[in-house]
Amino acid sequence: MPCCLSAPHDVLRSAATFAPTLLRALHHAARRGTAQARHPQRRPHDPDAISAVNLELVTLTEDRAVMTWHTGVAGSDDGFGRMVPAVTEGEVVYGTHPARLNRTASEGRNTAHHYVELTDLEPGQTYYYQARSRGSAAMPTPLHLVKGNAVGTSLYGFGTHGGPYSFTTPQPPPGRHLLSVALCNDLHLGETTAGLVTGVPLMRGISQRLGLAPYPEVMGEALVQEAHRRGARHLLAAGDISAGGAPGDLARARRLLDGFGTHGRDYFVVRGNHDRRAQAVAGAGGDSFLDAFPSDGGGGSGDGAAYFARDLGGLRVLGLDTYEKRGSGAGAGGLSDEQIAWFRAQLRDHADQPTLVFGHHPLTVRNSPFPVTGGQCLNRRQARAILAAYAAAPGVFLHHAGHTHRNKRTVLPQARHVTLQEVGAVKEYPGGFCLLRIHTGGYALNYYKTSSGPAREWSERSRRVAAGLWPQYALGRSVADRNSVTVRDLSGITPAAARHSPAHARG
Repeated sequence: MPCCLSAPHDVLRSAATFAPTLLRALHHAARRGTAQARHPQRRPHDPDAISAVNLELVTLTEDRAVMTWHTGVAGSDDGFGRMVPAVTEGEVVYGTHPARLNRTASEGRNTAHHYVELTDLEPGQTYYYQARSRGSAAMPTPLHLVKGNAVGTSLYGFGTHGGPYSFTTPQPPPGRHLLSVALCNDLHLGETTAGLVTGVPLMRGISQRLGLAPYPEVMGEALVQEAHRRGARHLLAAGDISAGGAPGDLARARRLLDGFGTHGRDYFVVRGNHDRRAQAVAGAGGDSFLDAFPSDGGGGSGDGAAYFARDLGGLRVLGLDTYEKRGSGAGAGGLSDEQIAWFRAQLRDHADQPTLVFGHHPLTVRNSPFPVTGGQCLNRRQARAILAAYAAAPGVFLHHAGHTHRNKRTVLPQARHVTLQEVGAVKEYPGGFCLLRIHTGGYALNYYKTSSGPAREWSERSRRVAAGLWPQYALGRSVADRNSVTVRDLSGITPAAARHSPAHARG
C-alpha cells in the first residue's frame, strides 16, 4: 500500500495490482472480523445497547500501558460501515492473575473514544486486563490479515469474549535517563480527505465532520501538546509536513510546530515527497519548503540544503532530504550524489558518536499486507549504500522514517546495531508519534496516540481508510512494532538538564 493515498497527484499508481476479487475478499474479511467483535448485550438498534470494539494496547513501557477503544450503538451504521458513536464511561480492570483483576483505571469522563492509561506497573511483570464500557467488554481490533495481536504480548484471552488479555512489561533501558525525543512524520497540512484513491470504488476517502477544524491541524496541535506532556526535549518531523508543498500550508505547519519550540534548536524538519521542490512541479525557481523551514546554515553542500547535521549534547542528529530530485512525488525516494557523499563523510568522521538519522522514505518496506511498490521506500542502490555506511559506523543506533504511515520495527543483517523504525502518521489513524527515551545504557521507543478529544474522534473516524483495512497495516502487527527496548552504550550523551540550550554545531 503506497503512502499518502490522499494527495490528488499521488493516487494509487499500483491500483492495477489490487485485483477486484482480492479487494472484495479483503473487504469482506475485515467486515466479518468487525462483526465477530460486536456482541450487543440487548436487541440491535436499541439506543441503550452499546458495543465496545477496536480495543488496542497502544503503548507499553516498563511502568505504564495505554489502551484505547470505541463504543457505538449496537447494530447501527454511520454510512461508513462503523457504528454510530455512543458516549459512555470506560474503565480497565487489571491484575497479576487472570482471576483477580483487582485494580481499576478509568478516564473520569464519558466519551465514545476511550483512552485509559495504567500507571505504577512493575517492570518484567505479566498483567491481565479487561476493558469495559457500561458492562460490555471491549473486543480487540482484528488483525487477522497479518496474524497480528492488537491487545497484548501473548495470545492469552483470545479464546474468550473480551479477555482478559495479557501483556508483560519490559525492563527499562539500563542506566539513568538522559533525554527524550519525539519522532513524528506525515502531518499533511492542507489535506482535506484521507485515503482518497480514484478508480478504486472501495477506497473512498474519509473527510472531517462538517463544522470541525481541519483534521491535519487538529492532529498537529495534539501532537505538540502530547509531546510536551510526555517530556520530549526535541522533536524530529520526518517529512510530508504539507499535503503538496504549498507555501501557505507550510507556513501554517511552521506556526503549529513553533508551539513546540524554536526551529533549528528544539525541533527539526526534513522534506518529504509531498514537500518536494516547487520547481520540480512548476518549472519555476524558489523552494517553498526552505522558505518555511530554512536550514539555518547546517546543510552539507552549502547554505540552503534541506539536509543537515546537528550535535545535541553529544547526540549526533542527521536529517536527510529523501526527495532531492525532480518528480511528481510518486516515485522512489532519491538523494543527490552530493548528499550521499556528505552523508558518508558525516558517518566516517563521527563513526563512534551516538547518532540518530531521520528522513522521510524508509530504506526498506517489509511484511505489508498490501502490494509493495518502488515508491514506498528509498532508491534501492542508495538504500544499500546507506546500510553499508551504517555497517562501518558503530555509533549509529536509530533510523527514523515516515512515508508508509505505519508502525514497523525492522533490523537488517547488514547493520544489526541500527533499528529502522517506521512511525505511523500524525494526520490519521492511529494518529500519534514515537517517544525515544535515551538512557546511558540503552533506549526505548514507545508509540503514543494523541489523546485530546478531537484527535481521538478523528483517529477513530479515519480508521475506515482503505475500506476499513487500515488498522491491519498502520497500527503495527505486534506491540513490539511500536514499543521496544534496546540495550546500548549511550553514555556519551549529556543529560538535557545539564545543558542550558541545545548545541548548534555545523555539519
